[in-house]
Amino acid sequence: MSTDLNHSFYATRRQFLARAWNGLGSLALGGMLARELDAAKVFNPLDFRPTHIPRKAKHCIFLFMQGGVSQIDAFEYKPVLNELHGKPLSRSTDITGELQGRLSFPHVCIGSPFKFQRHGQSGRYLSELLPHLARHADDLAFIHGIKTDNQNHGPSTLHVTTGSQFPGSPSVGSWINYGLGSTNQNLPGYVVIQDPRGAPVNGAAVWANGYLPAAYQGTMLRSEGVPILNLNNAASLSRAEQRRELDAINWLNQNHLEERSQAAELEARISAYELAFRMQTAAPDLVDLSDESESIRNLYGLDRTETEGFGRQCLLARRLVERGVRYTMLVHGVQIGKESWDDHGDVKNGMIRHCREVDQPIAGLLTDLKQRGLLEETLVVWASEMGRTPFKNGGMSKNPGREHNSHALAMWMAGGDVKSGATAGETDEFSLQSIGKNIHVRDVHATILDLMGLRDTELTYLHAGRKRKLTDIGGRVLDELIS
Repeated sequence: MSTDLNHSFYATRRQFLARAWNGLGSLALGGMLARELDAAKVFNPLDFRPTHIPRKAKHCIFLFMQGGVSQIDAFEYKPVLNELHGKPLSRSTDITGELQGRLSFPHVCIGSPFKFQRHGQSGRYLSELLPHLARHADDLAFIHGIKTDNQNHGPSTLHVTTGSQFPGSPSVGSWINYGLGSTNQNLPGYVVIQDPRGAPVNGAAVWANGYLPAAYQGTMLRSEGVPILNLNNAASLSRAEQRRELDAINWLNQNHLEERSQAAELEARISAYELAFRMQTAAPDLVDLSDESESIRNLYGLDRTETEGFGRQCLLARRLVERGVRYTMLVHGVQIGKESWDDHGDVKNGMIRHCREVDQPIAGLLTDLKQRGLLEETLVVWASEMGRTPFKNGGMSKNPGREHNSHALAMWMAGGDVKSGATAGETDEFSLQSIGKNIHVRDVHATILDLMGLRDTELTYLHAGRKRKLTDIGGRVLDELIS
């Protein structure tokens, strides 16, 4: 090798700097451009984020039955109550709180007027009120004897849907969207479809974002008419004109943001403008069911008056899953009255009416998800805000009902990594309270997060100087429900 060639490898510092000045300039220019790109890049709160643990479920459908479903007449076979029908409980219990006060007054047991039968290989007992759901007995995993902290509808509804019985906390769907983001940037990550007859107790607080950024709140989707209120353009404004107007607004916001790099609310607002623009095309197509076959529409019960309302909600939920929406909440029941599950009187006819409205649509949803290969990537959760008592206060009446019971909420799950046919928890022979290890609603929330790939201890948000969680002091994952 020649000496000249050796010198090309072993240059002096002065020679190196003289030859490399163009490269150093490029590095400096690249650094300045990178800073400009970072300043221009807007944080999208719904960007996809990885899970904490590997799980199959990418979507969650939360079916909420407003009013307090009678677990005794739907999911729990308690023959001793039929033997005690019209008589007080046969033994004293160590129940506490408001329920203890009710039991201290004269009361009579109310046996279930419905027949129960075992279904599937799991041998699950289900009431005759749920013949369609019974065909999916082996897909379901049940939780019995769940404890909430309040016996009243308002606080208990918030407790089940937000983890706190007090207003102002983020809902389960908000936490999941905060943790995972969304795979569809043309629709909200969290969609709510309430009963077409009206709103639930607490209204929008049930799907609120609480102290999380506003991007994580539920967006209510109307089943008819304009899908999302205030989404459409003014009639005089063309889409091209709206695009130019939006670009001008975003340009002003971007200039404002360059000097305020930590302005998360402004970043979220820019992202929201863009999402709303894209939704104007995606949302109307979502609620247009004209491309659904007659057989699918009938599967959900859209051909029958009593099932059409909730059937449409369930069909829209499947379409939302297909479009990548992360979390969908369906609400059945309106406030407190005959159109809710709050059957203080005439529980027999109340349960017949309620179950007839939801049984076929829910079974249709499970069937449809399964046949499309979507159930394994969708967690389906069925819930109410409380259970009901096995007794009524006072004497026997012609059409007896049931009181509130915060010690015996029953829920079920299906899909994703849910262990089919599994059971967590158990209630006593009266279905009054749990026996064995107590299950609190925060344990259910920890389990839902786990099945979505999130650890409740790691899903936190700093608020008022404290790291907040959905499960507050932490929940116990119900491992017996996970395959």
